[in-house]
Amino acid sequence: MRLSRALPRSLAGQLFVMQALLVAAVVAGCAFFAYASGRSQAETTAVRQVRAVALAMAESPSVREAIRTPDPSSVLQPYAERVREETGIAFVTIMNPQGVRWTHPDPTQIGRAFIGHTEGALLGETFEETYAGTLGPSIRVVTPVRDGDRIVGLVSAGITVQRVSTQVREQLGALGTAAGAALAIGALGTYVINARLRRHTHGMNARELSRMHTYHEATLHAVREGLLMLDGQRRVALVNDAGRELLGLTPGSVGRRVDELALPAPLTGALLASEPRVDEVHLTADRVIVVNTSPVVGGERRGTVVTLRDHTELQALSGELDSERGFTQALRSQAHEAANRLHTVVSLIELGRAQEAVDFATAELELAQALTDRVVGAVGEPVLAALLLGKAAQANERGVELVLADDSVIDDGALPSSPAPRDLVTILGNLIDNAVDAASEAATGGAGVPAQRAATRALVTVTARTESGELLLRVADTGAGIGEGDADEVFRRGWTTHGTGRGLGLTLVRQAVHRNGGTVTLGRAAEGGAEFTVRLPLTGRTAGSEVVAP
Repeated sequence: MRLSRALPRSLAGQLFVMQALLVAAVVAGCAFFAYASGRSQAETTAVRQVRAVALAMAESPSVREAIRTPDPSSVLQPYAERVREETGIAFVTIMNPQGVRWTHPDPTQIGRAFIGHTEGALLGETFEETYAGTLGPSIRVVTPVRDGDRIVGLVSAGITVQRVSTQVREQLGALGTAAGAALAIGALGTYVINARLRRHTHGMNARELSRMHTYHEATLHAVREGLLMLDGQRRVALVNDAGRELLGLTPGSVGRRVDELALPAPLTGALLASEPRVDEVHLTADRVIVVNTSPVVGGERRGTVVTLRDHTELQALSGELDSERGFTQALRSQAHEAANRLHTVVSLIELGRAQEAVDFATAELELAQALTDRVVGAVGEPVLAALLLGKAAQANERGVELVLADDSVIDDGALPSSPAPRDLVTILGNLIDNAVDAASEAATGGAGVPAQRAATRALVTVTARTESGELLLRVADTGAGIGEGDADEVFRRGWTTHGTGRGLGLTLVRQAVHRNGGTVTLGRAAEGGAEFTVRLPLTGRTAGSEVVAP
C-alpha cells in the first residue's frame, strides 16, 4: 500500500519510474559484469605476460652461460633489469636451486633467499601463484633453468596485484563513462516514450484505464444506435452489436476494409468519404438507416466515427400514416358525396317521386356494398381486408376502379405471425399506390402515356391467396407499364416516374419481401401495364428477391 501511494498517479508516470529503475539496474549489472570480466581478463593477461617472460629467460643460452661463471649476478642483474623495463612487469628474479637471489629490482635483496614457493619448479614444473613478497602481493610464475638434464637455476617473473588493480581502475573509469552515457540515453528514451504514452492515456492510471474500458464495453453494448469506428486505412476498428445488426456484418468484420464488407455502393461511398455526412438515408437489403459520419483528427492516424439509426420502422409508420391520411380524405370526400346524394333523395321525395328516390338510394348502396362483400368474403385476414377497402376508397376518388380477382381467397387464421401485418401493409399498400398512380395517369393521358391509351378505363386488379405454403400477392394495372431498360432499376432507391422526393415505395417493398424470405417479380399485365407478383413463404425460408423484366 505504501509503495502504491509513493508511485506517481498516472500510468505513464508509474511506467517511467519502473523503466528508469529497470534501466539503472541493467546498466549497473552490465557495469559490474564488465568490471568482473575486465579484472579477470587483466589477471589472465598478466599471467600470460609473466609466464612468457619467465620461460623466455629460462630458455636463454646467455642465462645458462652466466650461471656457469663464478659471479652470475654481475651478468644476470643488468640483463634482468633490462627485460623488466622493456616488458613493464614488476620484477624478474633469477636464483640458484637453493632460492638465493642472483637478481632483484632492489639490489640490496641480491644474495638473500627468495620469498615464495619453489618446490614445483625444482621438480621441473612451471607454476603460477599469488604471493606477498618484498614488493607486496604479486602474481608470479616460477620456472626451472635447465643445463642438460640438471636444474641449475630458477626464474621467477611477476607483476604486483596493485598494478593489475590500477589497470582495472583505469578501465573502470572508461566503463563508468560508458555506463553513465548508456543510463542517460536510456533515461531520455524512457522519458520520450512515456511522454508520448502520457498524451495517449491523458494522464490516467491503470485503474482508471481499466474502469474506462469496462464502461466503454458496457456503453457499446447498451447503446441502441449503431456505432462504427474506422481507422485511417478505412478498416473497421470497432463496431457494437447494434451496428453489426444494422449492417448485417459477421463477427469477423473487425479489421476488414469497408469496401470488403459487401455493403451497398452508396453506403460504402458514404463510409469512405473524408468529409462528414449528416443524416443521410441509405438502404441495406433489410433496413432503412440514417448515417452520420464524423472524421477524427489528431494522433498518428485519421479515422472516422459513424453512427447508424434504424429508420425502417419509421418509414413503415410513415407509409401507414400516409394511408391513414388517404383514408381520411376519402372519407371526407365520401361524406360530401353522401350529403349530395341524401339531398337528392330528399328532393325526389319532396317532388313526390318516392319510387325513384328508393331506386337511387338502393343503387348507391348496392355499388358500395358489392366491393365490401367481395373483399370480406374472400379475405378473412382483417389487416388485408381493411387495407383493400381503404385503398379501394382512395382509388375511387381518383377515378380508378380497384377490383379483387375472382381467385382471391384467404381464410381467417390462415396467415401465421410471419410475415408481420406491418410488412403486409408495406408491401401491398405501396404496390397498390403505384398501380393507382399508373392507372390514373394512363386514363388522363399523363406524361409518357401513349395517346391511344389515354381516356381508357383505369383499373387495378389485386390478387391475394395462399397456395403451396406461400402467400401470393399480385397487383396489376392498366398503366403505361415499365420499360425494359428500367426493369433492373425499378427497386433502386430514388427510381420514380413522379418527380423528385419519391421513389422509396418499391425499395421498401423489396426490403419487406427480403426480410420475410420471399420473392418479388415484375412482369407485364394482360391489360398492358405493370404486374408485380410477391410470394411470401408461410414458413421460414432463405431470403431473396428477384426481378424479371416485362
